Amino acid sequence: MSLSVFWFLPTGGDSRYLHESSPSRPVSNAYLRQIAITAEQFGYDGILIPTGSSNLDPFITAASLATVTSKIKLLVALRTSATGGPTVLARQAATLDDALNGRLILNVVPGAYAEELEADGVSLTHDERYELADEFLTIYKKLLSGERVDFKGKYFNIKNAKNLFPSVQKPYPPLYFGGSSDVGHELAAKHIDAYLTWGEPLDAVAAKIADVKKRAQKYGRSVRFGLRIHVIVRESEEEAWAAADKLIGKIDDETIQKALKNFAAIDSVGQQRITELHKGDKNRLKIAPNLWAGIGLVRRGAGTALVGNPEQVAARLKEYVDLGIDTFVLSGYPHLEEAARFAELVFPLLPGKAPTTTGGLESHIFTGSAFSSRFSDKGKKAS
Repeated sequence: MSLSVFWFLPTGGDSRYLHESSPSRPVSNAYLRQIAITAEQFGYDGILIPTGSSNLDPFITAASLATVTSKIKLLVALRTSATGGPTVLARQAATLDDALNGRLILNVVPGAYAEELEADGVSLTHDERYELADEFLTIYKKLLSGERVDFKGKYFNIKNAKNLFPSVQKPYPPLYFGGSSDVGHELAAKHIDAYLTWGEPLDAVAAKIADVKKRAQKYGRSVRFGLRIHVIVRESEEEAWAAADKLIGKIDDETIQKALKNFAAIDSVGQQRITELHKGDKNRLKIAPNLWAGIGLVRRGAGTALVGNPEQVAARLKEYVDLGIDTFVLSGYPHLEEAARFAELVFPLLPGKAPTTTGGLESHIFTGSAFSSRFSDKGKKAS
């Protein structure tokens, strides 16, 4: 099995701690470019570019990376319920795939946060968002496959549509997706190339994989599987757990209770599963060997991390590989330094992976002109 490791691009800002009043590194394209360049030089296979009202636009961000990267794939989030529609997206995807010379992947997001969608003028229930995504992807895939499309559904009425600009990848750039509900699994089975689950204990992940596989068989399809999770790796286990404690060291009980209230209002099954792992209790964050739910105390979405020394983290990743996972989408705070640290410490222990740059962690990151002058002007350095 070929193993792919992706990193995360923090398009909403970056920090050394969770729950600061504002990110210690405000988002800038220069900083994001440095993370992308660092990830490519260290041998990561791809970068996830997220979506949301608190993030920079993922498509424009991806386009800005086309000229500073040459090998790394860009996994660009696509919110199907808040776009110009599948015909517009087909043109955008084909254009971006051409600019990237075939390095585009789309991460389908039907939309988990109702308040964000309502701010964009979209008022749909959870299941309606997945119904819309089904219609959207049906039209989109046909267009990029070269078909002329007439479609009349509940959400889209398309007449005589044709995409005139084929993508580099045939029939279209791969589609990734993560969702834990029944309708989410059905969408993955019908349309998706790679299903991403958030980091949960092995038995829970195995059950998800089995269900999506079974559903995909109905459509005569096969689906690949990936894991979206944070990592906190240090040379010793003690250092790793100390870093985990430090990451959430500024979070008080009032903040946790406020976050739990916000999570309860979200109709995402995946969010409910992550919250259930810790239930807001700082004393029950170690939920499986080296699997820690501390990030999920206040962060929406992926809220677990693998914590430990390089050998421990590599061993845990291999356990997920044994379940059928072939892609890992990782992140760590702050994302610049942690991208290099993980590659240097863990890549040599993973099959087919090795850091492709030389020089120490600090010498690689803190030299050259890639780091934004915006941070040095404000006295905010990467060290």
